[in-house]
Amino acid sequence: MGIGDVYEVTVGDCTDVHYVDVGMYGVAEYGPVYIIDAERPALVDTGTGARHETILSAMESVGIAPEELEVIAATHVHLDHAGGAGYLAEDCPNATVYVHESGKRHLVDPERLWEGTKHAVGDQIEFYGKPIPVAEDRIETLTDGDVIDLGDHSLETLHAPGHAPHQVVFYDSAIDGVFTADAAGIYAPSTDEMHVTTPPVNFTLDQALDDVAMIQDLDPDILMFGHFGAAETGDKLETYTEILPEWVAEVERKREELDDDEAVIDYFVERADTDTWGERKGRAEMRLNVRGVLVALDNREE
Repeated sequence: MGIGDVYEVTVGDCTDVHYVDVGMYGVAEYGPVYIIDAERPALVDTGTGARHETILSAMESVGIAPEELEVIAATHVHLDHAGGAGYLAEDCPNATVYVHESGKRHLVDPERLWEGTKHAVGDQIEFYGKPIPVAEDRIETLTDGDVIDLGDHSLETLHAPGHAPHQVVFYDSAIDGVFTADAAGIYAPSTDEMHVTTPPVNFTLDQALDDVAMIQDLDPDILMFGHFGAAETGDKLETYTEILPEWVAEVERKREELDDDEAVIDYFVERADTDTWGERKGRAEMRLNVRGVLVALDNREE
């Protein structure tokens, strides 16, 4: 697997779905954008805005011209998932951008989200393209239960706010698959391992576990992870329900022991997994995840 490579989803009974590795954060196997070659062609998520030309090239390889794209479906407005929405809307003039109703304002005016992202990710902001606005008349808002009709496919919207209040997952009954956003954790295909994702500032453990349970109730054959790629469901959701609360409890124990949040962050960053995405991204990922748990613990105490 490599940056810019396009993969056809072949697990389960999937047809017409591909994804491209957009090389998010300069590493492979972290950031996919999904392409659905349906009667109404669609993208699920857009990447950071950097390398958006890679997405257009991937669409071309699948046989979809920019003017043929009809749907850009954002799972949530975090810039690693929707940062490219403005660029792709500009490049694909007939596409409508779909987003949860609470996220629309951030696509129309992304400045606040941009500033917040710079604060959260630090020097990793170099891997982002500064988002550009999406015209309000190009946006359709979604709420729980809404369906985006793609003709021979459909995307049923399921609100999943444990990661962020504007997050949804999409269920496509034609392939019995779920586009999981960040609701089912991070999957590393090279090692077949699950990893947590708990960034600030909206992560809440109980709701995140409810989101996983919601996906489990669908009992899908396929999970299309927001990070990274498509895989048979197997026991991945069960695994995530085990490792997520264990991770939160581990951070909580270390905070009680050290009584200094920066020391807690440093402790875990020094022990970060650097094999999967390299040292820089591995350490940055750990820093974000620890901060997110610390914020969640503070909010729980209020």
